Amino acid sequence: MVKTVAIIGGGSSGLCAIKACLQEGLEPICFERTADIGGLWRFEEYPEEGRASIYRSVIINTSKEMMCFSDFPIPEDFPNYMHNSKIMEYFRMYARHFDLLRHVRFRTSVCRVAKRPDFATTGQWEVVTESEGKQEAAIFDAVLVCTGHHTEAHLPLSTFPGIEKFKGRYLHSRDYKDARDFTDKRIIVIGIGNSGSDLAVEISQTAKQVFLSTRRGAWILNRVGDQGYPIDIIFNTRMKMFLKKLLSPSMVSDFAEKQLNTRFNHSHYGLKPKHRMLDQHPTINDDLPNRIISGRVLVKPNVQQFTETSAIFSDGTREDIDAVVFATGYSFSFPFLEGCVKVVENQIPLYKFMFPPDLEKPTLAFIGLIQPLGAIMPISELQCRWATRVFKGLNKLPPRQDMEADIEQKREAMAKRYVKSQRHTIQVDYIPYMDELACQVGVKPNLLTLFLTDPKLALEVAFGPCTPYQYRLRGPGEWAGAREAILTQRQRIIK
Repeated sequence: MVKTVAIIGGGSSGLCAIKACLQEGLEPICFERTADIGGLWRFEEYPEEGRASIYRSVIINTSKEMMCFSDFPIPEDFPNYMHNSKIMEYFRMYARHFDLLRHVRFRTSVCRVAKRPDFATTGQWEVVTESEGKQEAAIFDAVLVCTGHHTEAHLPLSTFPGIEKFKGRYLHSRDYKDARDFTDKRIIVIGIGNSGSDLAVEISQTAKQVFLSTRRGAWILNRVGDQGYPIDIIFNTRMKMFLKKLLSPSMVSDFAEKQLNTRFNHSHYGLKPKHRMLDQHPTINDDLPNRIISGRVLVKPNVQQFTETSAIFSDGTREDIDAVVFATGYSFSFPFLEGCVKVVENQIPLYKFMFPPDLEKPTLAFIGLIQPLGAIMPISELQCRWATRVFKGLNKLPPRQDMEADIEQKREAMAKRYVKSQRHTIQVDYIPYMDELACQVGVKPNLLTLFLTDPKLALEVAFGPCTPYQYRLRGPGEWAGAREAILTQRQRIIK
């Protein structure tokens, strides 16, 4: 019988892992290598080894009603899109409310997680941790890996000839903190994901000139959607998901691209990609077109090579530059998990992105190792609710060959849909994936029953934003406040 659970990492996934364990009557111990919770969202002046790192001004690009934990709404006076300091405030409130911190061991890093010799019968793990220079081993019945996928900078220097001769400064976006160092300088930002576009905009406020270099271009979405509502509130509804299924991906892309080009023509701004709107993780930035039209950011193609003081682009143009910021994403690995899982080209075979299919006992799960088209916190939380029930034997995983078939089917679907890239190996669509997890736990809302018993609620569940509260209406972990939270969510959005 599983009792003790080791949780690795005290970020947003680690916090909801502790809570899910407690709700299932398990005994969690969370190991956090730093002195505080928050993971990715805790700003520090200097990047810390082995921990995700953000810049001072980071604002999340999922709105508060879509990103909150499902039984703890974000206060109504918090803004829809929160600065990292506000997100930390919310995490601290959550940890206090559910009394989670007493289960965290701070300044403790996990060195090794290995199967016990009798793993095939017990499913137990030996976890070796280090704190203040001292190593300690303990036995756990199960392990939740909550370390995320933004810790190791992906810096593909070998694809940029001449970078070793370049006399200026170059850095990865994880080492960027604010724009002060770039005042009156000429800067290249390489990469047009969310970090690249954010940094290009921010640095352009103080720099002499910013060049935004992109191999492929990107479709740029606004945080602020129609009538000023957050964009994810508008897009993430069950009705829109149903309509999307009726249309081909090409038709959906046609419609979305037309909308985006109505705001600004991507061709005129040098941003129009060859790929379709749905083929790439979207870039969300409200300010980029303004910086481009005012000349503060110039869009350039890929860098072909660097010289001591300049960059030569694939269109033959050359620009003198003082510094380069590589916003080239992240890779992930799990060095502490000796031989249990293998990461190849940012790919890891996990059932539903969580469970290694080849373990004799399902007592290891990865939480938050996904790149959702939507908020990650509610997904991590639902993953934890399922994992803890699997650990307890309340939910069963299918046979190994069925899990491997599901993994392969998802991998093929992703390869077919997305442009080949580091970031497109763990993509999930928010509502379909949440529903998939909810079916496992037994908490997916039943629309037909709702329409018959509570039509007012049913209308909001079907046509309103698919907020996390929907997964607390019924089944294990049901929350009495879920109905009220759903019916009042629009008031909190416009507060």
